[in-house]
Amino acid sequence: MRTELIVSTYNSPRTLWLTLVSATLQTQRTDGLCVADDGSGEETRACLEKFRNEFPEVPLRHVWHEDKGFRKTVILNKAIASAKAEFLIFTDGDCLLSPSFIGRHLELADPNHYACGSLIRLSEVATGAVREEDLRSGHLFGHEWLRDHGALKGVTSWLKSAPLPMSILKVLEATSPVRRTFCGANASAFREALLSVNGYDETMVYGGEDKELGIRLRNAGITGRHLRFTAPILHMDHPRGYRDEAAYQRQRQMIRNARTTGKSWTECGIDRDPTLSKRSV
Repeated sequence: MRTELIVSTYNSPRTLWLTLVSATLQTQRTDGLCVADDGSGEETRACLEKFRNEFPEVPLRHVWHEDKGFRKTVILNKAIASAKAEFLIFTDGDCLLSPSFIGRHLELADPNHYACGSLIRLSEVATGAVREEDLRSGHLFGHEWLRDHGALKGVTSWLKSAPLPMSILKVLEATSPVRRTFCGANASAFREALLSVNGYDETMVYGGEDKELGIRLRNAGITGRHLRFTAPILHMDHPRGYRDEAAYQRQRQMIRNARTTGKSWTECGIDRDPTLSKRSV
């Protein structure tokens, strides 16, 4: 089974570099790495060239399109459509992957399921304190660093940091009552499952686009499995100037519609052939 990690990004070379470095520190690596780039400029290209020079053993491809506003769903569909791997793992270029992240996703790989995890959010101050040497040493994922930087704010965030034996954490996440929701920063699925629902709905901008995809996967019989406590990632803080409240409310209705109608296929996805609009798994 060929595997690939897909990392979405937009004009954030510092955090992207740290994300890519964290991908090299995994106990298990994917066969390839794809950066799905929503129109970044030369600084991101320089970041990727630096990565290729420092990690020549890591197969890296760069899927890019012109910057025309927030089109993350479009670039992710391009990455999915052009992937050669059968199994795809997703994260964002502002996330730091714990060493067990990829291995745990691979452990749960199943054509009839997608895996969905969560994240620990770092504040603006904590994000500024992230150093590459702490990432490489593993100190960044230690409870001392997370506690000292205000990242462990309650029981849930503490559990997300994987403080207990893996066997206990697996039981906790398998029995968690929290709804299984596709999270683009921490998710995986077989490429064929994603193609069977036509990928992301490209009319969706920021706000619920991952959730809507997950609902359609579930409607198609591809149900979610939790990685809530066993594949920790740290999310680095950044502004969200691209949030559009009107679009957000429209997309909430799209999510409700997907739930109530049981639809699995989007006409505005990877394949725009109208003769396929009724396709299901």
